[in-house]
Amino acid sequence: MPGSVALAQLQPEPLVRQDLPGTGSAHWVWVNDVVFHHMVDGKAFLFDGDSGNILGMLSTGFGFGSVLVPGNRSVIISPETYFSRGTRGTRTDVVVLYDPRTLDPIGEIAIPAKRSSNMPMRATTALTDDDRFLLIYNFTPAQSVTVIDLPARKFVGEVDTPGCALVYPTGPRSFFSLCGDGTALAIQLDDAGGVIARERTPELFDAEQDPVTEKAVRDGNTWLFASFAGDIVAVQTVQGRTRTAARWSLTTAEERAQGWRPGGMQHLALHLTGRRLYSLMHQGGPDTHKDPGAEIWVYDLASRERTQRIVLEAPLTSIAVTGDERPLLFGIFIGAPQLRVFDARTGAALRTINEVGFTPTVLVSY
Repeated sequence: MPGSVALAQLQPEPLVRQDLPGTGSAHWVWVNDVVFHHMVDGKAFLFDGDSGNILGMLSTGFGFGSVLVPGNRSVIISPETYFSRGTRGTRTDVVVLYDPRTLDPIGEIAIPAKRSSNMPMRATTALTDDDRFLLIYNFTPAQSVTVIDLPARKFVGEVDTPGCALVYPTGPRSFFSLCGDGTALAIQLDDAGGVIARERTPELFDAEQDPVTEKAVRDGNTWLFASFAGDIVAVQTVQGRTRTAARWSLTTAEERAQGWRPGGMQHLALHLTGRRLYSLMHQGGPDTHKDPGAEIWVYDLASRERTQRIVLEAPLTSIAVTGDERPLLFGIFIGAPQLRVFDARTGAALRTINEVGFTPTVLVSY
């Protein structure tokens, strides 16, 4: 009859889930998101840089930093924090282990509820070189490092690091933390994860005149740090001793006078096989080391000469490069939900992937 309404029962669509094609690919990348809009629900997104497709997502809790991928890709590691009432209540810190093909949680390791919740950076968590121990930086504001036996899936101890922050592995049983006076605290562990030696190094940089950022990249036994003014400070560990090895500038005297300097959240990337260092650069005054990059400058590590300048259409705060012979260069800006993909050899922009989280922060490439 006129004006009548016919109702049809809609059949529910089946939920289809597909396992990942393997445990990792050279051109896959994790985009980690602290989600500043609602920090109780951090995210990690997995993308294929070749196709631009999203492969999966993890929900990673409050104040999220970054996932870690061990060398054998047997598991995805995520230090996470939760509160019993969402934004308040009893705090629980855990290391969650995810299956690398299904992204299902397959285990949890309880740790002391003191994991540092800071602006996301790679050096808050690290694996020793043999992937045996997971190291997590704590700040309460007392500073320490939690040690987890990853194969045994258990917390084994805590290393006090007063006045020294973050973790930079230097071997299967060693790491150092940067200290506020320009030195480092070098730690040696035994096979049970206990401390057997510690040494405060000589001064590595002038913490007053030209401090370094914590956003270093690793080249074998050497960590490369960028100073606020634009010098590369190489910190090398040889036979258990950590010392400065070299210092060189990213800029000429003229470029430095023009205000060119590195900056961003993850402003260095290193392609080991090609021996190329990538640095986000911008023009700014002192203390602009967190400003986004307007260009990416590329350096030959052997000659320490710049070989390329990649002018960006839009600013970036984090970059990462894949390790294969045809590398991709990934870039994100914390203020835009996008992942940008470049040819790391030519600097050509290949694609922009939109709708990538809310506030993307740290990149982890395979």
